[in-house]
Amino acid sequence: MRQNKCMEKQPMARTEKPMFWIAYSLYTRTKLGYIFHKRQMRKARERYPAGHSRTQPTIINGIKIIPVPILSDNYSYVVIDTASNMAVVVDPADPQPVQACLEEEGVALQAVLCTHKHWDHSGGNRALKRRYRSCRVYGNAMDNIPGLTHPLSDKDTIDFGTRLRFRAFYTPGHTAGHIIYLLDGRAIGGPSSLFSGDLVFLSGCGRMFEGNASTMLSSLDTVGSLNDDTLLWPGHEYAKDNLVFAAEVEPCNVVQKQKLLWVLQQRGQRLCTCPSTLAEEKQYNPFLRSHSQDLHRALGLQQKQDEDWTSYRARVLEELRRRKDIYKDR
Repeated sequence: MRQNKCMEKQPMARTEKPMFWIAYSLYTRTKLGYIFHKRQMRKARERYPAGHSRTQPTIINGIKIIPVPILSDNYSYVVIDTASNMAVVVDPADPQPVQACLEEEGVALQAVLCTHKHWDHSGGNRALKRRYRSCRVYGNAMDNIPGLTHPLSDKDTIDFGTRLRFRAFYTPGHTAGHIIYLLDGRAIGGPSSLFSGDLVFLSGCGRMFEGNASTMLSSLDTVGSLNDDTLLWPGHEYAKDNLVFAAEVEPCNVVQKQKLLWVLQQRGQRLCTCPSTLAEEKQYNPFLRSHSQDLHRALGLQQKQDEDWTSYRARVLEELRRRKDIYKDR
């Protein structure tokens, strides 16, 4: 008899890749990483001369957020205060399309907000700093951010222009010094915007390169504590793959199925899938649902008698990330 997919899930086999960690160390700790990044930039520019995705700006009461598609699936974000004609940019890995956007908008770059050290998020910091002499580069000193001028700590606030107020949250796990940036919606009379780097994607989260599941859970809980109407601006266009994986893990999630249909339509036209809202993410992103009993049942996990709730949720997250690492190398 054919079994109902909602009733039983087969476990995925684990595949170890020790060479990956050697490559990761070379990428993050030596000049070879930047050489590799420059090669990836050249290839992406040739393959996607107009960018990997078609994007549209979002305007919230005079604040303009422009996703800039870079590399093969990354996004940088240009955030403009139209009242002061001033901009900040988040994670400018390729300075060329970012600079083109700034020039097209006719705005001055005041700052770079860098979420973490990986070259596909930080590779353009120094070039933009040279081009715009007064530009400041923000990030966590723990993460060895290229071109860093203004180190940040957890919950620091930084103001730009007349109404741009960002709060930095320390969210380790993907890297030791990862930071996310929340654009305060109260200052602009609208929803807040979260620039999440490689912590959270649409229906996904980043790999735990430099932290364990407990560390990553704490960082994800920081996201979960934010207002439901917060707009999520992730560092990569991973929506399709992430939702297909989520459907494998939790096949009876109706909201997730509806979102996947929409994403398939968007990606069929090479359209950007961000932003989503945190209210949406809490319904279908399995990495923000480690508390969900439906997810526990789907994973075949149960809390042990001597296991506290936080430790159990960390074990759920670890199992999710393990399956995702096997499903797709992201």
